[in-house]
Formats: sequence, C-alpha cells, structure tokens
Amino acid sequence: MSSLACVDLVVLFAEDTPLSLIEEISPDVLVKGADYRPDQVVGAEIVRRHGGRLLLVDLLPSQGTTATIARVRERTRAAE
Repeated sequence: MSSLACVDLVVLFAEDTPLSLIEEISPDVLVKGADYRPDQVVGAEIVRRHGGRLLLVDLLPSQGTTATIARVRERTRAAE
C-alpha cells in the first residue's frame, strides 16, 4: 500500500477495529470496500464530523484482502 503514490501513510494496528486510530489521526478520506454499507464502516461518522468523506470502492475479483493474504501465504510456503 505504501508504494502507491496516492497513499501518504500506512499504519498497522493491533485492536479489533481502527476506531481509536481514526479518532487520533482524523483522516480526510476513509476508504472501504463497497461490500460495506456506510453505516457499517467503523469511524465513518468521525471522519465526516471533521469534514472528511467516506469512499466505498468497487471490489475486483481476486483482489480483496483475503485473496491477497492467501497469495502471500502460498508464496511464503513455496519459498520455505
């Protein structure tokens, strides 16, 4: 993600949701997959309250987080 020109910062978090992180950094844009409804996105209201916006992006087959993690795991196993 951080190698994309449009991405300013990538932050890892250990909590179940990024709510405290969203509150802390108050991003201008919160991006989530279009398989979510706006009312399901953790932190969306916080972002909007600070003048930011929620962007729901269309999903591409085999490009979701689950598929990406599976590919990385497969490559890691193959390299062992």
